[in-house]
Order: sequence, then structure tokens, then C-alpha cells
Amino acid sequence: MKITAVRTFLMQAGPSNSGKPPRQIIPVVDESQPRLPGSRNWLFVKVETDAGITGIGECSGWPRVIERAIEDLSSLLIGEDPTHIERIAQKLQVAMMGHGMLGTVGGGALTGIDIALWDIKGKALGTPVWNLLGGRVRDRVQIYTHANNKEFALSAKTRGFKAIKCSGGSGLQDPVRKVATMRELLGSDVDIAVDVHGPPWLTPIDAARLARALEPYDILWLEDPIAPDNLDGYKRIRDASTVPLAAGERVSGIFGERELIEKELVDIIQPDAGRAGGITQMKKIAAMAEAHHIAVAPHSGSLGPVAEYAALHLMASIPNALMLERMEDDWEGRRQTIVPHPEQADGFLTVPDAPGLGCDIVEAFIAGFPSQGNVSVPSKTLDDRDRIGGEGRLYVQTRLRRGKYFNAGDE
Repeated sequence: MKITAVRTFLMQAGPSNSGKPPRQIIPVVDESQPRLPGSRNWLFVKVETDAGITGIGECSGWPRVIERAIEDLSSLLIGEDPTHIERIAQKLQVAMMGHGMLGTVGGGALTGIDIALWDIKGKALGTPVWNLLGGRVRDRVQIYTHANNKEFALSAKTRGFKAIKCSGGSGLQDPVRKVATMRELLGSDVDIAVDVHGPPWLTPIDAARLARALEPYDILWLEDPIAPDNLDGYKRIRDASTVPLAAGERVSGIFGERELIEKELVDIIQPDAGRAGGITQMKKIAAMAEAHHIAVAPHSGSLGPVAEYAALHLMASIPNALMLERMEDDWEGRRQTIVPHPEQADGFLTVPDAPGLGCDIVEAFIAGFPSQGNVSVPSKTLDDRDRIGGEGRLYVQTRLRRGKYFNAGDE
């Protein structure tokens, strides 16, 4: 079996903002095309073979740019045996070396191709991808959703979710107050995670103080509290608090995640299912994490449904899987992008049994949503300047109005 063609499918997707008003509306030149808020794009890949078997994958990390990367790499794939997945991954990584060390654009390109190759191999052998990864550890994978207000949190609990995450596009403006409210509302039988990622990011000293303030609420993890390139800062937070730390969505491959894992700077590693390097790299990352007693909770909040399927197969096959991020109702078009839609019940996704990934994209639907823009425009000021102050265009910022930010206070 040989690879004969590689095709890409880029689309503008609806917002992933947990019900908040979008920060940006992309202008549409052609009024016949749908107008979608936000700047989220989904990029899917199809790898075709002379045996008539086709595999699908998904890329994130800057989809509009990655589409050109896939185009550039496709000539290296033609004629290759798609079942030799590791060999192809090594070939492509060497081919990109001249552009510098692998970043999220290169990682995203590798990811889409890699997922598609696993899909082909599973179909060729008539078995699910999880079976190729060593077999199934679990029949279903726990998921969590985002909830930033009482109504959505209660709705999530009613729908069977046993974990939620409080998050914010430029960091939660009142994390301690929000978590205190959620804990009182949901009780102790629902886990609460907190994502305060920027920009602007917290300084390490502020992140340490926040972690200590969150200790009484027994949160599941504190995610991306500081800029992702400040690894030494994670040690300062860990030394100051007992709150579990989570990070890893913004880097690619085992080399990007290595220090977070080997230095045990986090308790939960979060490779992005669309830019970590594919199922091949995520399996290696999970093994590295297992050796350090670190759990795996892939990032997939902004991704499309193919990356979600890939993460589902991985999580089914590894012992240290914690849970999977899922924005099940962030945009009604998600369900129309893929067939079949993953089976969800009681806060879990059922592990599929069909050969390969067990899904396919709906090309006609995707074609109806051409890409309009793929860069977020920073807001002029933060959402709640009265509590925090400062400009939303800053990369790192010390928090102002600290009495409100670091305390639960009153509603």
C-alpha cells in the first residue's frame, strides 16, 4: 500500500468561549458566506492510498499557516507505505529541521498526518486505533466541560458531568471568588479545575499566592498560571502550595513536554491533541508521564472533532489517563462536521469499536464555512478593569486591586 495524495480541508468554526460574548467579529467580504464570531479555524487532513483506504487527521497550532506546511510536506509522503508511521514521522521531522526546532506549526502538521496514518493502519487491519496502541484499558473516558456561571455549572452537573473547569480568555478576573461560589453550588461530588491562563499571565509570586488561596476548595488542578516559557516559575509555585498544577498545551512533542515531566513541575500534563505531534508523540508523552506518576488530560477545548477522536483512542489505551476536555455544545456546527458523533453519557465518552478512528468528516458541510481569519485580536483592556486594571495587550502583569483578586470576598 502506498500514499497517493494528501488533501486539506480548512474551515471557520464557531466560537469556543463558554457562552461569553465574542471579543472579535471577523469581517466577511462575501455576504453569501456565513458570518461567524471569533477566529477559530479547524484544519482537517485526508491521506489517500492506492488501496482505496483513506485516513483523516486534524491539525491545530495556527491552522491557516499549517495548511501551507502540509502542502509543502505532501511531496515527501507520496509513495510511502502509510503503515510505517514512526519512519514517516522521523522523515518529516528531519525535513523541517532547517526551519529551526519544532514548534506548534510543525507539530500541528505532523499531528494531522500522523493521526491520518493511524486511521489508515487501523482500517487496513480491521481494528480500532486503541487496539494498535496496546489494547483497551477502559471502555469509556471521563470528560469535563467549561462553566463560568451558576446556570451552566448546574446544567453540566444535571447532564452528568463530574468535573468542570472555570476559565477565561484573558485569565479569570476573580478566580477565588468564582471557585468559592462553584464549590458551594456543586458540593464536593464535582471536581473543579481552574484555568487562569493569559495574556496577561500572572507573575510567579502572584501565581503562588493564588494557589495558596485556592487550597481550601480542593480543586483538581490550577492550569497555566504563568507564561509557558517560565519553567523555573513552576517550581516556585509548587514549593509554595499543595494545589496540583497542570500545563503543556502550548508545546509539541516529547521534547517540548520533557522538562515539565522530568522536573516534575506539573501533576497533570496537557498535550494538545491537534499539535502535540499526533498519536505517536502523545503515546510517548503519556509513557514519560507515567514514569513520573503524572496524569494525562489532553487539551482539546478549541479543537474540532477529529482530534477529539484521536485523544479518545489514546486515553482508552493508557493507564494514567485522567480526563478529556470537551466543548460538546460550544457550536452547533460541531455535530455536522463529522459522522458519527461520539457517544456521550453521564460525563463519559464511549470508546469506539469501528476500525481506525471510527469517524469521517463531512466535506460538503466544511466547504460551506471557508476560513475568514485565524488571529485573535487582543482586547484593549481586560474584561474587568475595575478589579484588575491594566492592558489586555500585555504578556505578563502583576495583579492590581489584590484584595479582591486573591480573596473570595462577597458576591
